[in-house]
Amino acid sequence: METPNRRITRLKTTSPKRETIPDSNTFRHRPITKETTNFLKFKSPPPIRHQPLEFLSSIYTKETNKKTMEFALGVATHFPSCSKPQIINSPHVRFLSLKCHSISLSDNSSTGLAERPWKVADARLVLEDGSIWRAKSFGASGTQVGEVVFNTSLTGYQEILTDPSYAGQFVLMTNPHIGNTGVNFDDEESRQCFLAGLVIRSLSISTSNWRCTQTLGDYLAERNIMGIYDVDTRAITRRLRQDGSLIGVLSTDVSKTDEELINASRTWDIVGVDLISGVSCKAPYEWIDKTNSEWDFNFNGRNEETFRVVAYDFGIKQNILRRLASYGCKIEVVPSTWPASETLKMKPDGVLFSNGPGDPSAVPYAVETVKEIIGKVPVFGICMGHQLLGQALGGKTFKMKFGHHGGNHPVRNLRNGSVEISAQNHNYAVDPESLPEGAEVTHVNLNDGSCAGLAFSQLKLMSLQYHPEASPGPHDSDPVFGEFMQLMKQEKQKA
Repeated sequence: METPNRRITRLKTTSPKRETIPDSNTFRHRPITKETTNFLKFKSPPPIRHQPLEFLSSIYTKETNKKTMEFALGVATHFPSCSKPQIINSPHVRFLSLKCHSISLSDNSSTGLAERPWKVADARLVLEDGSIWRAKSFGASGTQVGEVVFNTSLTGYQEILTDPSYAGQFVLMTNPHIGNTGVNFDDEESRQCFLAGLVIRSLSISTSNWRCTQTLGDYLAERNIMGIYDVDTRAITRRLRQDGSLIGVLSTDVSKTDEELINASRTWDIVGVDLISGVSCKAPYEWIDKTNSEWDFNFNGRNEETFRVVAYDFGIKQNILRRLASYGCKIEVVPSTWPASETLKMKPDGVLFSNGPGDPSAVPYAVETVKEIIGKVPVFGICMGHQLLGQALGGKTFKMKFGHHGGNHPVRNLRNGSVEISAQNHNYAVDPESLPEGAEVTHVNLNDGSCAGLAFSQLKLMSLQYHPEASPGPHDSDPVFGEFMQLMKQEKQKA
């Protein structure tokens, strides 16, 4: 598309002053200073909208009415190069003359403009339904397969990145702006990042936080985690809500065709895969760190008595261990395959079954371990531990449509009627109808009515489907650790 000839208007002023001339290429005003009282001002046509890749800007001279420069914004192979301005003097008017010509980008060394100064789409997220989402990459590069889930948390992306429960999954953040607080080493929930990749709408170009030690992009690159941005996360979220969680492939490899990536997404499945063994510790260790005094809370009702707790690591978050230590527990963390007989030999006051990734039905060895321990000592299950307890009691678990992932899920405590705002991360749930007599549903998710907590008083058992150690704003669920302390205290008094 060509622009019409520009008209020339002579302006006369009585004294020199600072004027602006609309830039003919970018339509931005650039300030200049004129020493004369008569000068030239171009009247530029309005910018052409909605054609960013096809827009052509042309400059015509009044004398010849010939086009002397042409370039395409975004797809140009020639860019303008202007010589030194010439000033043509006349008794009545002074003209400012510019001579422009085009420069080919074939000679990269002479221009230095071979690469565009902005990031371009260089990654693809391909879903098993055949949809292809083009985006810009950050962090690591390569090709990765995983299950795509969305998380509705507004903050806490570093805790999400280091939560072992996300192993094998691409986490899509529904909050559009991510990375503005950077990362720090105090907020990590495990020794490494276990998720398959991060999908966000807008990557912050700067960080602003007093604890920040690194940018999000550098953090992911060092840990070999892929990330993409400038993708329509709202549209993907709607698709996941409608169709359920989908397997996807994230790739920056231009040699792979879309069909190859689609086939890869359709031949991989997360159901029935043991993901716990890949995130659990390999040997027992003692945990002693408490919640930092600057961040500690809820001192009321804590016991001065010390309890010895064995914590099964199915992908445990460090903040769970900190909260237990803050409540006065001496903690021994053991691997997911640690025999129940060895645990009982340690004579613990209680046993914790932690959170973890994947399908509880894929780890029958863990279910058997739970069966051998319940009824002998007080037990507390969180997330995956809650699901394993449900199966150990004879109940069934099922895969949810798109799961619960976020820091704003309302849960009702059926015992006292209170409502807690909870942090959740799970794709499976316990079917309450399949539980035996004596098992009590203590908490219900108010979004969908799913089982969010269990208790079995005769077996000294309690569990939650969500994360009481997390702090998505209020600390509504933290007192449950005090309930576990009380359960162990009552058992010790009986002995």
